[in-house]
This record gives sequence, structure tokens and C-alpha cells, in this order.
Amino acid sequence: MKKRQFLSTAAGSLAGALGISAVPAYAAAATKSAGQTTAPVVLTIAGAIERNNRGPVDPVVDQMMHKQNVQFSSAFAFDLAALAELPAVTINPTLEYDSKPHQLRGPRLADVLDALGASKAPGTQIVFHSVDGYMPQLSFAQLRQYGYILATHIDGKPMAIGGFGPIFAIYDADRIAEQAQKPLNQRFALCPWGLYCIEVVAGK
Repeated sequence: MKKRQFLSTAAGSLAGALGISAVPAYAAAATKSAGQTTAPVVLTIAGAIERNNRGPVDPVVDQMMHKQNVQFSSAFAFDLAALAELPAVTINPTLEYDSKPHQLRGPRLADVLDALGASKAPGTQIVFHSVDGYMPQLSFAQLRQYGYILATHIDGKPMAIGGFGPIFAIYDADRIAEQAQKPLNQRFALCPWGLYCIEVVAGK
């Protein structure tokens, strides 16, 4: 991925780990409402999802979302503790920044979206929003195919804002044939670091 310019294990296993009937309760309980916790929110998922724990964008309080034209009437907000409660996986992609493999760990994004009741309509799109305004978009089908994770740790350490944090949406490009055949600096254009918001746009 070139320097970005500012722009102004599966759902079934998750259900098994939680108890299939507990998935809706988990979505509400494992992640505390933004109004009920003092922990800072690190990821907001909005759009075509069935479960939510917060209201619309506040143009005063939600300054980054407001300035990047993120709009929603309700959404689901995660703090780091809530993400840490989810089943996590580890991948070891070679990163373009130093051409070395790194261990990245976090929950599978498809599992998180399934738990929130994200739209499964054909053509559903996923839009990522990063702290620097980078906004890649891909289909839900691609997201599942690539096996994205919401990485919160790199090489065993939490990712900080100012580095790759708070969250790095990434796949194991070394083990995806269509990505592995590309030059290293072209493999991660759809993998935003500094991720803070995801929009699910239902297909029509």
C-alpha cells in the first residue's frame, strides 16, 4: 500500500462457543452500550445490521465521523474489552512495510458481522473508514473469501493509535493465491489500518 493521503473460526463456531441461542444476547451483553461504559469505543459498525447499542451520529461529539461524512441512525459500538471477548485467530502475513512476516491476532470480521445480523443480500458491500480518511470498499463475498480479521495485536502487542491501531482489518495475503502473486506493495490496498468504523451497505 502506498502512503495514504488524507481524504477531508466461522460464524458457526462462534455460535457454538457462545451457545447458538445466546448469540443475540451475546451481541448485547459482550459489548456494553456506549452509554453504559466509560471505556472508549474503538470500532463502530453501522448500516444493514440487525443489532445496535447506540444512536445516530452526533455532529458535535462524533467529529471524525461527521467530518468524513459517516451517517447512520443506529450502530453497534465495540470497546477493546468487548473485542477481546470474541474468539480470536492468528495470521502471519508478510507486511509491505518491512517485507517480513508478522503475527496479527483478532476476531474474524465475518463472524462479528454475522453476530450483529449483517445483511446477507447479494451485492452487499463493506465500507471501511480509517482515521486518516482512507475508505476502501469490497463485497461481503470478498470479505468472506479473504478471511479478514480485525487485528488488535501485532507480534503479541496491542496496536496503538499512531501505529496500526486501534484496529487493522487484514487478511493473510501470503496464503491467498490472487493476492500472493501480486508485488508485496499491492497486496493490502483493501486492508486499512487505523480502522474505526465499518458500514454495511445492503445489496439491492
